[in-house]
Amino acid sequence: MSFARVLHKGSFQCKLPGAIMAGLALHEFHQTAGASFTEVSGQEAVAHYGDWRAEYDALRDGAGVIDLSFRGRLCVLGADRQRFLNGQVTNNVKDLQGGHGCYAALVSAKGKLQSDINIYCLENELLLDLEPGYADGVAQWLEKYVIAEDVQIIDAAPHYGLLSVQGAKAASLGDKWPGDVMRISEAGEIFAANRPRLGGAGFDLFVPIAGLREAAEQLVSRGGRLCGWDAFETARVELGIPRFGVDMDETNLAPEALGEGAISYSKGCYIGQEVIARVRTYGQVAKSLRRLKLGGDVTKGAKLFLGDKEVGYVTSVVRSPALNAVVGLGYVRREANVKGAELFVEMPHGRIPVELDF
Repeated sequence: MSFARVLHKGSFQCKLPGAIMAGLALHEFHQTAGASFTEVSGQEAVAHYGDWRAEYDALRDGAGVIDLSFRGRLCVLGADRQRFLNGQVTNNVKDLQGGHGCYAALVSAKGKLQSDINIYCLENELLLDLEPGYADGVAQWLEKYVIAEDVQIIDAAPHYGLLSVQGAKAASLGDKWPGDVMRISEAGEIFAANRPRLGGAGFDLFVPIAGLREAAEQLVSRGGRLCGWDAFETARVELGIPRFGVDMDETNLAPEALGEGAISYSKGCYIGQEVIARVRTYGQVAKSLRRLKLGGDVTKGAKLFLGDKEVGYVTSVVRSPALNAVVGLGYVRREANVKGAELFVEMPHGRIPVELDF
């Protein structure tokens, strides 16, 4: 049985903009475990379970289990699904084989980002994993371009949850697999995806809502530690991993924020392809997203200066336990984007030095 057949068992209801967002399906499970909750892009998420530092350590060096069910999940169905999506995103979807996937972006005709997407090629559908709050917009964007193609787009989030295991010991909680995604048939319609989200080892489990609690309990019983968003975000920022809606948005050209692995320059035409190809052919982008080491506390949006010239701004800031320093992400203009540039943030109590390439 495929993702699509499971989804078709229930009725599909599109979430309307401004609708009240549902809480996590495992809210009571997390509450019993001592969770404090937060909101991520209008969706309920676990902030922490009382000891965010221990959770942070698990996500780096152990096996941290985080409920990412607040993220968006779409299924693209139909005989033309791969050809269609290939013409919409920056990476090569047309040649994906079953059980494999890629990271890509949806961009406008002007090359501006609309969303980043993890794409998995399943037997009868493409599974899209998105930042929270963007699934409706992406679905509407894609549907706008469906003309005569055999393509259907379904919201998978009401039917499937997402549990992620991250950390150096993540593999101890699950079996290894040869591709990017596979069905765990003995456990029912659970799909396991090879997905390191924090730069090391990690995998995701897409689990039917009815089996979500059992899956979470099994991961914990095998030695996983429940972790919240506070620890996850700290680890993400210190590793320099951007997040759509925070470190990149609709104002950014794809090459400003995304690595080469998200863009194929040989796949052929897609919306925005000409602009992105010109950027690569004729020169660098005006600004690029960089990791920043900050000499003190600054706020998101703080401006970066080189001498008396404004040369960028900060998008994310955390205090890194691993580095014992304040670190962040931010955009730096080309003329200042060199190692050793003496950048700083002007604060009321003085200048905060900023280091690149730390």
